[in-house]
Amino acid sequence: MSLPPVFDKLRLPVICSPMFIISNPQLVIAQCKAGVVGSMPALNARPASQLDEWLAEITEALAAHDRAHPESPAAPFAINQIVHKSNDRLEQDMAVCAKYKVPIVITSLGAREDVNQGVHSWGGIVMHDVINNVFAHKAIEKGADGLIPVAAGAGGHASAKSPFAMVQEIRQWFDGPLALSGSIASGGAILAAQAMGADLAYIGSAFIATHEARAVEGYKQMIVESNSDDIVYSNFYTGILGNYLKGSIRNAGMDPDNLPQSDPSKMNFATEGGNAAKAWRDIWGCGQGIGAITEVVGAGELVARFAREYEAARARLAL
Repeated sequence: MSLPPVFDKLRLPVICSPMFIISNPQLVIAQCKAGVVGSMPALNARPASQLDEWLAEITEALAAHDRAHPESPAAPFAINQIVHKSNDRLEQDMAVCAKYKVPIVITSLGAREDVNQGVHSWGGIVMHDVINNVFAHKAIEKGADGLIPVAAGAGGHASAKSPFAMVQEIRQWFDGPLALSGSIASGGAILAAQAMGADLAYIGSAFIATHEARAVEGYKQMIVESNSDDIVYSNFYTGILGNYLKGSIRNAGMDPDNLPQSDPSKMNFATEGGNAAKAWRDIWGCGQGIGAITEVVGAGELVARFAREYEAARARLAL
């Protein structure tokens, strides 16, 4: 199945994942101008009224870019909506997305038919992130257009399943848009995702170490200095299993190798004062692919590096 037309402007088959606190309009605009889908969570706009301002900024900046560079138009942007019941802003944020006709909405932590229908009403598409094949079926049954299997090694909330297992199981019954997440931080890894059956790579952690990202310098430097051995998988902070930088856990006075288990029923990440807000601010989410990130650069420069590596990988396979 071919990808929906919204992806026609991509210069590289990449969706940049929306990162709580980290993603902002500056990062999204830089990603889109570089030719990949830029995204951010609606919940990053605080107060809620700021979302309108941010979407105006993004749409105006990308329209100006397209007028100035008709030969290389910007890629579309995406907004992430947490559809879990703890998000009391969902209806308000969806109304703002409708106002700007957001081209791609990424839904997380629950699949809702009414949200999908709302996005379709203004001509957008819905990509839903999942951690297993069961949730993938539910998302498509409720009207999602595409899937984002969040495999082992992905930053933040992630599955423990191999990307090979997730993609091959989903591809047995679903031929729609598929964006693979999990330790992707090079052009070769982007091509590998396509080789195993995904249409797109879904990349987050690498973009934390960019100038545009809204992360403190210590966070960016820890990513540059760390590798997969410096990641811990735990549900302690939000009630959902996820990957975090060990160094940030130590800085918070805890032992990353002896974290207790959390009660999943107490999950609360959508509110500003909830445990997850503290987690993402002080306990830094990060995926296992960061060994490939060795310096802090601009988002456009990072995408250009991915593009060079992607073409080099394609050339090697053609030999």
